[in-house]
Amino acid sequence: MAEVDPPHADEQHVDETVPVIEPGHTFASVTDKISSLTLKRRTPIGWFIGFGLSFMLLQLFFLAVTHLVFNGVGVFGTNQPVGWAMPIINFVWWIGIGHAGTLISAILLLLRQEWRTSINRFAEAMTLFAVACAGMYPVFHLGRPWLAYWLFPYPNTMGIWPQFRSPLMWDVFAVSTYATVSALFWFIGLIPDLATLRDRAKSRTWQIVYGLLAMGWRGSARHWHRYETAYLLLAGLATPLVLSVHTIVSFDFAVAQVPGWHSTIFPPYFVAGAIYAGFAMVLVLTIPLRKFYGLQDFITDRHLQNMAKVMLATGLIVGYGYIIEAFFGFYSANQFEGYMIKNRMTGPYAPYYWALIFCNIIAPQFLWIKRVRQSAAALFVAAIIVSIGMWLERFVIVVTSLHRDFLPSSWGMYTPTVWDWSMFIGTIGLFLTLLFLFIRFLPIISIFEMRTVLPQAKVEEEAA
Repeated sequence: MAEVDPPHADEQHVDETVPVIEPGHTFASVTDKISSLTLKRRTPIGWFIGFGLSFMLLQLFFLAVTHLVFNGVGVFGTNQPVGWAMPIINFVWWIGIGHAGTLISAILLLLRQEWRTSINRFAEAMTLFAVACAGMYPVFHLGRPWLAYWLFPYPNTMGIWPQFRSPLMWDVFAVSTYATVSALFWFIGLIPDLATLRDRAKSRTWQIVYGLLAMGWRGSARHWHRYETAYLLLAGLATPLVLSVHTIVSFDFAVAQVPGWHSTIFPPYFVAGAIYAGFAMVLVLTIPLRKFYGLQDFITDRHLQNMAKVMLATGLIVGYGYIIEAFFGFYSANQFEGYMIKNRMTGPYAPYYWALIFCNIIAPQFLWIKRVRQSAAALFVAAIIVSIGMWLERFVIVVTSLHRDFLPSSWGMYTPTVWDWSMFIGTIGLFLTLLFLFIRFLPIISIFEMRTVLPQAKVEEEAA
């Protein structure tokens, strides 16, 4: 009797065989297409428009910072009892966005996931730029940014050392370590491609620039051996950082006694939220990039679907965190915790809470539908909604817990000022400006790694 295929078997087979690179490419065509994006003599007009708009937002950042330095942190809406507000909200949001780059680069590399090769380069760059934006906030929130070096343990005549029992100090060391390892990982991955650009550049100036950055790379067996060893070691170092950095950021809240913060679920909940927000931002950047530069043959539908699935999985973890958080508040029989949850749902900031529930839990459920995951436009909209929702989550966590704590006599309201919004929008300008410069002067896709996923690069074992 003939065997009958199970239902949807053909559909499954098609999904598994969607390529990570469209057929027809050779080693030469991959190198030509990616390097030509950087080495082209005429910069596209669309790049100038995008860079110009980003640079205008960057000027807003400079204006806000200048006003802040001359007038003090009183220009922000922070008050008593909401002593932490937009600076901490935006700091946590930017750090979360930076997590996807390291996860794509390090963890997926160790798991030998080939689909990472098309997106890891600009995801790593996104990590560095997001960490740069995040690092601005603690420095300027100090009130005296010129004394920021006091946060580091340096020899001084007064014998004063940082308070290492403070989670804010843990942040300093965690984020600076994360930025250092991410920068090294990104730069080492660039070296073979910089050598390619050095050899292909027509201008003597760019030959010298790329040659200096390539650090004498000649592609010898010894160079490749040392490169792969260093790359693998840095991937091993970066992997625990993905989990540890946002865990330590969550300790800013979890070690406090404030209602709604003092929770053991915060570390895994924050890590999942960081990956969730990070992959949403990768999709927001990837979809226009592949369209504008015609990279659909390198960044295929398989990449978009895989990122959508990761975003859906981490979104379910975040939704579980929201449910457990509410359950803890009511089940604990602690009147302060119970009131905190009730205040979030029905208090003056209730619209923010229900908006984040819609953005982070309800809207992403459409990703279960295959047609949605296969639509670049639908994924772009979903990623924008999730990015907004993750910002709202940080706003709700920080503000609703602080504005009504233990004593009704100390309750108050918080409203961001124009300078709060100016600095936040300005950091988005900083992020996009750095991203546009990266797109123009460095290869946005790893040339040599893309060549390794070609069928010609596979070494077939001879049959015995």
